[in-house]
Amino acid sequence: MRTFNISLLFDLAKSLEIPGIQRMNTPFKSTTKVTLGLALGAVISTSALAQSGSLRSEYSDLADLYNAFDVTQAGIYDAIANINASPDSQEGRMELKMHLDMMADADGHGGHGGHGGMAMEMPMDGHFGELETEVRITLGGSLRESHSDSDASEAFGNSEALTVHAGMVLAHGRSFEKALLDIYADESTSIYQKQLATNEAIHEYLTSDEQHAVSTSPKSAELYLDHTYANAFRMGYPKLSGLMYANQWLQLASLEAIIIGQVDPQFTGRVPVTLERYWNKVGSDTGMTMFPAPSEMPSVPAITPSLYSQSPMAAVIIDNLNMLESALADVIAYPNLQDRETIIDQVVNQYTSDDMYVAETMDYLLNALRGGIFNQGGPAIGELSRSERNRTRDAMNMNHAMIMSAPQ
Repeated sequence: MRTFNISLLFDLAKSLEIPGIQRMNTPFKSTTKVTLGLALGAVISTSALAQSGSLRSEYSDLADLYNAFDVTQAGIYDAIANINASPDSQEGRMELKMHLDMMADADGHGGHGGHGGMAMEMPMDGHFGELETEVRITLGGSLRESHSDSDASEAFGNSEALTVHAGMVLAHGRSFEKALLDIYADESTSIYQKQLATNEAIHEYLTSDEQHAVSTSPKSAELYLDHTYANAFRMGYPKLSGLMYANQWLQLASLEAIIIGQVDPQFTGRVPVTLERYWNKVGSDTGMTMFPAPSEMPSVPAITPSLYSQSPMAAVIIDNLNMLESALADVIAYPNLQDRETIIDQVVNQYTSDDMYVAETMDYLLNALRGGIFNQGGPAIGELSRSERNRTRDAMNMNHAMIMSAPQ
């Protein structure tokens, strides 16, 4: 095992916790697919990866699922692109475009009213019927299959729907997320040691490939909820968006279960319960279930408050990555879009920039909780049988009472 200078790590931890940390942004340079493949095969080199404990050794089922998530998500992007290109989807594309335009007109500005409100009224079959159902069956089966680490690391680079830039940003983000999971899965280290290792992982994430790292500043609700192509994914492909949000929920909920089980012994061993809840949300091959998938993108403050309390910066990175993943799906799903690749790279740059669409911390927290913990999949620990919200995002008109999930 590697050894470290604790005082040096402590200084690093303090420096990383300074609000408004600055990072140099460099212009994106064109990269070939060959170079991308090499980059995607690399992982962040941190103390977490050198620890005796790891997600693979402590929670092998989760490690297998996380590999499947990468393969499945890349598959979702490609499947949407293929449906959009199919002559059989022409009617569905016209209907979806008309619905999105109606929402934009009703909202009175360029966006589409946010995730909530009218979007929640979409039928489960969306606009593409059997085309989406067939893909959902295939991807649901992929979740239950074994995928190697190399399959997972190369998934985004092999996606035809993503640009090289987008693939590298998502792959770099996955490396950070997996390093973080390894850190917290190691039961031989204290919470203090985990915080130091997390700060080191953040530093490595930001400096090892800075042009492909998302910002450490929280992004505004406008960027995620009211961008030009918002709701195309959820409205057009409710079964696939539900699957993506369920996957994001497990990534956050399992991390919360791991952390809280280490800080409070009465909650030890809750990861299997979290896994059971996840599979209930996934449901049958077609997506039918008595336990609905999240209708809102899961966020760290709502689902993993323990991580936010220990490392707000890590929480922001993960939420920016999740928002980017959903925004990319919106762009790929938007019907009959011209010059889609350019738009994808523009969206990616909005999330890697430290200057664009930056939100204040309180606004970030309010937005993370505004959609409701229940709508984001429910708490990782404890029960929430129905929504704690009596109004949608739109009806709330940006008014919100903060409610944090708590163990029960």
